[in-house]
Amino acid sequence: MSLTPQDERLIKALALAIVDRPRATLKELAEAAGVSKATLHRFCGTRDNLVQIMESHGETVLNQITTTTDLLHGEPVQALRSLINEHLAHREMLVFLLFQYRPDTFPVNGEGDRWQSYADALDAFFLRGQQLGAFRIDITAAVFTELFLTMIFGMVDAERRGRAASANSANVLEQMFLHGAANVKPQ
Repeated sequence: MSLTPQDERLIKALALAIVDRPRATLKELAEAAGVSKATLHRFCGTRDNLVQIMESHGETVLNQITTTTDLLHGEPVQALRSLINEHLAHREMLVFLLFQYRPDTFPVNGEGDRWQSYADALDAFFLRGQQLGAFRIDITAAVFTELFLTMIFGMVDAERRGRAASANSANVLEQMFLHGAANVKPQ
């Protein structure tokens, strides 16, 4: 489904509405998003369709992030900075995806895994960064991906709950990812 900029704005508003009011009816979601029930019904038909549209859009957004950020050729630290900023530009979708997360989102056997290309792109980026000496080599690229995702999704959730200021999130994420919580760099 190709989305117009207006549809994308609606999805952002609906993403937060669903997270804030998980049991809301379509009418209540429409009100929270600032549209009529009829408009929302024309957009998705049913609540189940709405969730499917939003999950598909989330998949598209995550894959766009990895393709528009120069992960394969850019200098690793600059690419990491861009990767963080691109994720944060889609906070609402990340919050929705976090809310929709189920343990089988990333199945172990990989069958039918709609998120695999996203995870693979991040793994390849962190491996390349390790090969270029930008990231430590005693942690696997897959673990770097998991840590990165945990930090990004955790930060947008903390922002939503008022525990973190969005103005400083990109810097905090970059510093924590690259330098950890230590006050002094290890020797």
